[in-house]
Amino acid sequence: MSENSIPQSLGVLLRIAHQHFSSAVDEALDQSGFGDIRPHHANVFSFVPPEGIQVSELTVKAGVRKQSMAQAVEELEKLGYVERRPHPSDKRARLVFLTERGNKIRPLAMATGKRVEEVWAQLLGEGALEELRTALQKLLGKLQYKGDGPQA
Repeated sequence: MSENSIPQSLGVLLRIAHQHFSSAVDEALDQSGFGDIRPHHANVFSFVPPEGIQVSELTVKAGVRKQSMAQAVEELEKLGYVERRPHPSDKRARLVFLTERGNKIRPLAMATGKRVEEVWAQLLGEGALEELRTALQKLLGKLQYKGDGPQA
């Protein structure tokens, strides 16, 4: 992409940068034997704590529709990455937990993300990348972002 053809729209720029980041993670997962993971599954892996979580809570943290989250959890359960267990204090509710296989995804994705950030820092300079991170964190704080997934 030549500099003249780079979009001006912030939304498009963020989407393209996210696609670059995601494709690197997808490739690393595929090369490590996790080729059945799809990008929308990140909404589950990023937010499941060790003590488990209800689908409705995952929905809020990931900022997606309940139907989308329920579908992702169901797919991951069939693939063996998550399991649902009864909630210990609410017999009507179920909690989502990562399985042993599911627990292998986050460290791999995080390590790959770190490598992508290192490349971006080389391309932009560490100061510029940190300014971008800080600006996005500030924006999300002002938008009152509620997610509390892994912080790297």
